[in-house]
Amino acid sequence: MDLSKHAVTPIYTGLKNYTQAKIVHFDVPGHKKNPDSPLAEAFSEQIVLYDANSTKDLDVLSNPTGIIKEAEALMADAYGADQAFLLVNGSTFGVITMIMSACGPKDKIIMPRNVHKSAINGVILSGALPVFIDPEIDPEYGITNGVTYTAVKEAIKANPGVKGIFLNNPTYFGTVSDLKAIVRLAHRHGIPVLVDEAHGSHFPFHPDLPDAAMQVGADMSTVSLHKTGGSLTQTSAILLNEGLISKEKVRTIINLMQTTSASYLLLASLDLARKHLVFNGREIWSNLLALSAMAKAEINKIPGLRVITRDDYVNGKEIYDYDETKLVVKVNELGLTGFEVYDLFKEKYNIQLELAETYVVLAVTGPGDTAENLTQLVNAFRKLSQEYYGQKPPFHLPPMSGFFTRPQTVVAPRDAFYSVKKQVPVAEACGEISGESIMIYPPGIPLVIPGERITAEIIDHYNFYRKQNCIIMNDHGNTDFIKVLGE
Repeated sequence: MDLSKHAVTPIYTGLKNYTQAKIVHFDVPGHKKNPDSPLAEAFSEQIVLYDANSTKDLDVLSNPTGIIKEAEALMADAYGADQAFLLVNGSTFGVITMIMSACGPKDKIIMPRNVHKSAINGVILSGALPVFIDPEIDPEYGITNGVTYTAVKEAIKANPGVKGIFLNNPTYFGTVSDLKAIVRLAHRHGIPVLVDEAHGSHFPFHPDLPDAAMQVGADMSTVSLHKTGGSLTQTSAILLNEGLISKEKVRTIINLMQTTSASYLLLASLDLARKHLVFNGREIWSNLLALSAMAKAEINKIPGLRVITRDDYVNGKEIYDYDETKLVVKVNELGLTGFEVYDLFKEKYNIQLELAETYVVLAVTGPGDTAENLTQLVNAFRKLSQEYYGQKPPFHLPPMSGFFTRPQTVVAPRDAFYSVKKQVPVAEACGEISGESIMIYPPGIPLVIPGERITAEIIDHYNFYRKQNCIIMNDHGNTDFIKVLGE
């Protein structure tokens, strides 16, 4: 990486100059940068001034030739990729684009079952056929982790002609597969590797973090700079190493779906975040890794709590590496579920955690965190333990056969999505084929997707999540019913 190039911010600087020119606007947007507009009053005049339309001066995201092209080249250089594509539709759109760039109708793509809903949407839109492989399971923490090299190798052998391999790096809970070995294996078979790196945009900027996809030769990855890189929510980037997939193909797929009215506030935030990461990333994550280590050490002293640390968790086989900036705290020994702790933290301590699972909660750190933030988090866990530990038995789910069993695919996801459907009460759905994706959000990993058979175990899990007041996402918003195939 050539550091001297990264001192510039082409989009932000171009937007600033354009704004200061005091142009009289007879183009869109309709607020016309009027300082007396309701938007300016609500969000500040500066935001309205920087909300601009695509012009020759500001370039066009769908066909960049000026400042956006420069910013994309800098983003690619920062991540060690051949090409970068800036996104204002989030990593959901990036994941869909990656799958559609590699696969067409009836093409097979290998992926773990614990993928984000965006990967399922990518399969539906492309018409590809998912070949699901089982992620490694941690029943003690109640979470799914990465996939093994062996699992990928067996899937390739069983599916000759597969067109892509899709992986998470890392999982929502911070675990990392042996991506370098899997990429090498896939490329021996001429198969591109696509990586959902939504929670790993910080990986290239400190040597003690896990390997990033571009560093180990993956063909494409999508990085959510807004999650751990410091840009505004909804911003992301697709990274490409050319060879098995061309930049022209990727741009064509992007232009099928991405807005033609991109927000320059979002684009400028990507530009600023990239510069900050390049010049300050090592210092930021040196500090964060040290703060996270201290917080974990303190939490592990608290009765009834345990937090994942890399040294205790990585075994080189099922779990190849781990992102220490994630704080996965096991709380069920307090007699509470993770969902209950998630709500208690907001209600009692004014702390918003990232997500909950049955036995754990997840706290995510990022560039904006401080020592005071981490101290407040640890103190909240300490108070929680003082109030709840020993008051009732540890919470454990009753044994459910197949709790982590992958559902059976009966109909291709795209065929199921476009099939005739009916709504049935949840209690009557056992044995039916799902016509929709049903997921707990966050993290947005589906319990069942279109084309999978609904089992009694799936219904049990679904009802458990409903009782925990989780956010359940389906097509129609009524959690008492499930769409299934049929008249």
